[in-house]
Amino acid sequence: MKKIFASYSLLLLISMAQTVMAHDFKVGSITVDHPYAAVSMAGSKNGAVYFKGLKNTGKEIDQLISVKSKIADKTEIHEMKMDGDVMKMRALSSIDIPAGSVVSVIKGNPNGYHVMLLGLKKPLKEGDKFPLWLRFKKAGEVEVEVLVKTPEAAKAPEAAVKHEEHKH
Repeated sequence: MKKIFASYSLLLLISMAQTVMAHDFKVGSITVDHPYAAVSMAGSKNGAVYFKGLKNTGKEIDQLISVKSKIADKTEIHEMKMDGDVMKMRALSSIDIPAGSVVSVIKGNPNGYHVMLLGLKKPLKEGDKFPLWLRFKKAGEVEVEVLVKTPEAAKAPEAAVKHEEHKH
């Protein structure tokens, strides 16, 4: 009896751990995998949200066309690109998500995609959670829960300074 109870408890624990670790959200053929935000730098009025990926399991291209939140005055889809030796950031009207593919929106991704939170109403602190709404052209809207954490790449002081210098 103890072995059965122990086995059942272990299975339950594994199941709960997988649910917590998964942290993804689905709407239509789009899966938003692991949304997270970097911890705010002291005195910062801006923040950024990333995703492990935006996966399209459908047969047609879709697009992320808008984002919104209640924790910032303005929320925008952005990309960062190098122009010679200068990093430039700009707002985008959409991000294409080709059929049967995953688009990287992880911090430091080669395409520079991220969500900008402009005019934060309060600092983003380790362990905080907040809602973010993503609207896709075909799949529709989904509310995701964003976890605030300190990714390794965010610990580099020069990267934080460059991000904070961004103004609109």
